[in-house]
Amino acid sequence: MRYVDFEKGCTPSELVVKECEGLSLTSGKVKVEVKAFGVNRADTLQRQGNYPPPPGESEILGLEVAGVVTEVARDVSTFKEGDEVFGLVAGGGYATEVIVNPAHLMIIPKGMPFFEAAGLAEVFLTAFQCLRTIAHIKPAERALIHGGASGVGLAATQLCRYWGVHSAVTASSQDKLTLCENNGAEHLINYKKQQFDDVLKKVWPEGVDMVLDMVGGDYLNRNLKILKQDGKVVYLAMLAGRYADNLDMAMLLGKRASIIGTTLRNRSDEYKADLVRDFSNVCLPAFENKELNVNIDTHYSIDDIDKPHARLENNDTQGKLVLSW
Repeated sequence: MRYVDFEKGCTPSELVVKECEGLSLTSGKVKVEVKAFGVNRADTLQRQGNYPPPPGESEILGLEVAGVVTEVARDVSTFKEGDEVFGLVAGGGYATEVIVNPAHLMIIPKGMPFFEAAGLAEVFLTAFQCLRTIAHIKPAERALIHGGASGVGLAATQLCRYWGVHSAVTASSQDKLTLCENNGAEHLINYKKQQFDDVLKKVWPEGVDMVLDMVGGDYLNRNLKILKQDGKVVYLAMLAGRYADNLDMAMLLGKRASIIGTTLRNRSDEYKADLVRDFSNVCLPAFENKELNVNIDTHYSIDDIDKPHARLENNDTQGKLVLSW
């Protein structure tokens, strides 16, 4: 099989495609011929040496794939050879074949190309987890989504629209905010020109029910400022830094706020299986009738593997970056 190799700490231009012996199927699993895979910030962090895979998982980069089932273990009945699937892997996605837990796979929606399906799982399952599994957001409630033009941000905004949840987003440019608006965002905030807490205090003086934050840093107190009582702030990344100084404990206590950190990659197989099943039942049909869609920024060939990594590190994306073999 072919795969993308790297040395820890290397630059994007030092990623290289190599060949190795193919993978052997194990019980309870299926083998998938990978046609396309998505690129995520976790991949860039792992390449830099800052995000190792969970114990026992592949050292090869890649958390999501789309392709064709080529081999099925005898004790698996949920998929068959020839099924076109997409889903999660805890590592190994940057390769032409992967061995996958079938409970982490879904059938590709009718009419969706492989490259588009390759950008679906990670962002939509992450957004679904944050909004529904963790924050329990309900119709007519309000959500603030930071990083609105990111893959997760756009997925979260679409899910809010799909469920009748009011949403506000932050982004760094008018082009990005326009994309957010096209995905259902009601209030658009350019964080380079506006203070999101000041804006939301005017448009939603009663506050928001939840904040989805991938920025971290000094956003914590400002998130609490615009939060309703009993509201939730859900953190899934820390692009502005790992430390939040000077937490206002009086505001935290007065709001009875919950501050929750979450990841997806290092969750148990059972947790991921439950999440995939719930998402499949609640949301997957909406991709066939186009009520939900995958925002693909750019579809690359494997020869351009360096480009999506460089763009992610420069925060130069509006949706998903995907590659095909």
